[in-house]
Amino acid sequence: MAAKVIGEKKEISLWDQICAEVAATRPPFEPPEDDASSVKTDVVQYDATKHNPVFYGRMFSKVPADSDPFESFDPSTSHPACVGYSLVDKPPPPPSPPSTPLPDPRLCAPREYLEHYIFPVLLPGMVEMLREAKNQRCFERKRTKFNACDFLTEWLYKMNPQYGADRGDITLFEIPFVKSWLEEHPRPPLPLSLLLSDEEAATIIQSFFRGYLTRRDPEVQELRQWQRELREEGEDISIKVEEFWRKHEPSEEGHDPTQKTSPKGTHKTSSSGSPRGFKKQRASSGISAVTSEVSISIEPPSPQPPQSPDV
Repeated sequence: MAAKVIGEKKEISLWDQICAEVAATRPPFEPPEDDASSVKTDVVQYDATKHNPVFYGRMFSKVPADSDPFESFDPSTSHPACVGYSLVDKPPPPPSPPSTPLPDPRLCAPREYLEHYIFPVLLPGMVEMLREAKNQRCFERKRTKFNACDFLTEWLYKMNPQYGADRGDITLFEIPFVKSWLEEHPRPPLPLSLLLSDEEAATIIQSFFRGYLTRRDPEVQELRQWQRELREEGEDISIKVEEFWRKHEPSEEGHDPTQKTSPKGTHKTSSSGSPRGFKKQRASSGISAVTSEVSISIEPPSPQPPQSPDV
């Protein structure tokens, strides 16, 4: 049952709509700041010609009665305007259910990680960012000096619960990782919002979003993973070549297994003339080791009949 309250009815502004949308996206475990969820309340605009001042700012409901309500009326305990009405107090909100334990951040799904570890920290910062944007009149101007990302970075760094109030007086450019980033990537004197037109900025944003839609495709992700692994395998190929030959080259000490003795007492040598009998071929595309044994024999040329001169 809806209760009515007579008072000043506020107009819903754009800022209130934004805050209501943010509150609607909160995870269920976070308690709401307002008490609109306890009981439905209708606010009626106060009019002195229609309403009694006794009901101003109070909840009331009309009580149906079969007999005359003035028969049991006592003016010492109540006001005549309250006859036939019941002034009720707003019931307390129902107790919140017990909170569920947080999932393991290393094993939970991406959606659970966002809802339990990211949004509870990020959403309050975005609310403060919208409030600061309203103070900077960003909703009234086309271009402002307010940088939402800078404000959100500074706010999250200051409000980190692990450090308490130790970071209250620090500014954005005094944050260590911001200083190191700006040293490697200094900002241009003029931002891109002043250098690019609306059409050029829209083209850059749309091209980036199209690329994002393409990169999130499972087949494209598989191809990118394969290319990444291929690049990692191709790194430091010279070191891998040296390690390969250190493992596969025979030691200098001991008997040479490639030197053999024929039954006639002659030695067989390799084609290179070395008793080791190894032939190393190193190419840019790969490494191959070829070991061969070749017997060398010299045969005299066969005699040929003399040729008669031409007549």
